[in-house]
Amino acid sequence: MYRIGELAKAANVSERTIDYYTKLGLIGPEKRTRKNYRLYSSETLKRLERINQMKHEKYTLEEIREKLDQWSSVSGEEQVNEILSSLEIKMQQLEREVKEIEPLISNLKPGQARRAYSNLMPQSLACIEAIQILMNHNPFN
Repeated sequence: MYRIGELAKAANVSERTIDYYTKLGLIGPEKRTRKNYRLYSSETLKRLERINQMKHEKYTLEEIREKLDQWSSVSGEEQVNEILSSLEIKMQQLEREVKEIEPLISNLKPGQARRAYSNLMPQSLACIEAIQILMNHNPFN
């Protein structure tokens, strides 16, 4: 269990943000101590990490609330299926975009192509690595 300061530090947010999210109902304390300190669970920390990720992806707090509510109301298997379906759609879109850009890349001079790839490779490699990690956790392997 985390006190508010510990939770804020672990989630890399301010205590004020914790208070604000609590008032909005995005998170909530699990219980209180005898001295009335709020105590938050490790699940709350995971929820904060999800909120931070969605904020980074430019979701509004209302959209975040809706997503969190959806995730809370469905089973773990349904959540995984929904997320994997969404990933599959995004990967198909990326595949189409790569096919569209291939002719443009082939027309670049070697130095131009190298500069273009150097600008996006860290993010692309991270994405590919994340997908590989996900696939390595496949229970059917």
